[in-house]
Amino acid sequence: MAADRGLVRGLVCPECGATVRDRWRCECGAPLEFVDPPIPEGSPPDAEGERRGERDAIDARNGLWAFESFLAVGDDPTDRVTLGEGMTPLVDADGDANGTESPDADDWNAAFKLEYVFPTGSFKDRGATTTLTRARELGVERVVEDSSGNAGAAIATYAARAGIDAAVYVPADVKESKLRAIRRAGAEPIRIEGSRADVTEACVAALGEGSGDSENEAESEADSADPAWYASHAWNPAFFEGTATVAYEIAFQRGWEAPDAVVTPLGHGTLFLGAYRGFRRLERAGWIDKVPRLFGAQAAGVAPIVRELHGVDAADPAGRVNAAADGIQIAEPVRKREILDAIADTDGDALAVTQAAAERELDRLHAAGFYTEPTCAVAPAALRELREREVLARDADVVVPLTGSGLKS
Repeated sequence: MAADRGLVRGLVCPECGATVRDRWRCECGAPLEFVDPPIPEGSPPDAEGERRGERDAIDARNGLWAFESFLAVGDDPTDRVTLGEGMTPLVDADGDANGTESPDADDWNAAFKLEYVFPTGSFKDRGATTTLTRARELGVERVVEDSSGNAGAAIATYAARAGIDAAVYVPADVKESKLRAIRRAGAEPIRIEGSRADVTEACVAALGEGSGDSENEAESEADSADPAWYASHAWNPAFFEGTATVAYEIAFQRGWEAPDAVVTPLGHGTLFLGAYRGFRRLERAGWIDKVPRLFGAQAAGVAPIVRELHGVDAADPAGRVNAAADGIQIAEPVRKREILDAIADTDGDALAVTQAAAERELDRLHAAGFYTEPTCAVAPAALRELREREVLARDADVVVPLTGSGLKS
């Protein structure tokens, strides 16, 4: 890596308290977080119930960077690596823009956040813009990532935008559409046989244990076969700064009123935890009055959070893996404890969605005009089950992000 371009926010380990300038994980093995991420000062409602202050200056034309006062990266706008991402539509799932019910709608009684309209066709662009911005702040010359597809395509595309070399470790059976997106951005795809965990292990092994510590760069590069910066969507705290913007946008688009619940796909938890962090910061700033209940939809057969909460039978109700939801088949989430804490803190839950349920929901989505990839379907399928179980009331106000484009299928 090259030397950084100036002052950048340091990192702290929430487990042992160690602070570092920059590193991909703490020496104790825990994920790192930003030291004192910014939270703008809130202002209480005035006599008419209207809030005044910084939040009223939000300019939607700036996309997710409209929420710069919450972001721990990009203090210097010239460092921002952006393609105009953010402010994705929030629409009535069961009707059109005029409130007319769609004849093909399936009565979700929710709002869908259309994350699949991002530049690379998935919500991972939220994290890619902030991660590559952090890389530019540090003067990084080469990044590596491991991904089942969407995160790799996003990191490759934003690295191209930044003029930074990139390599992406992917499963050997990754979809050709996602592999093509990585190649066409000029990044090097490196196919790895085995499980999704094997892909991560190969990437980390190539980096070397010391890589990513800018205070010991020379030593790190000597120990590493690939002296690159780890732009991991699971480990890098800059990625979660980006995914937290989904909460800021939802609140903004709803007039600063949080929904009762948000239901997301759940693999490594990048969107789930981003939403949790974002809503918590909004609450601390005084911009919203409550944090919604958070529910995660996992792939049946690869559902470690469900297994932890409800046992093996709940995690694998069909007796086989939901192969359609390949984007969230993560057996060992890096931030498992944080995910469980967020569920407990918001009175949320996690559900395992079978392949049959996901495929039925995908058909419903497509018939109603939402052209998503299969992994997206687990969240509205989980919402359906939550309502059937009466965990969520029929009239509960729910937002469901649809995370990836059907053009990737």
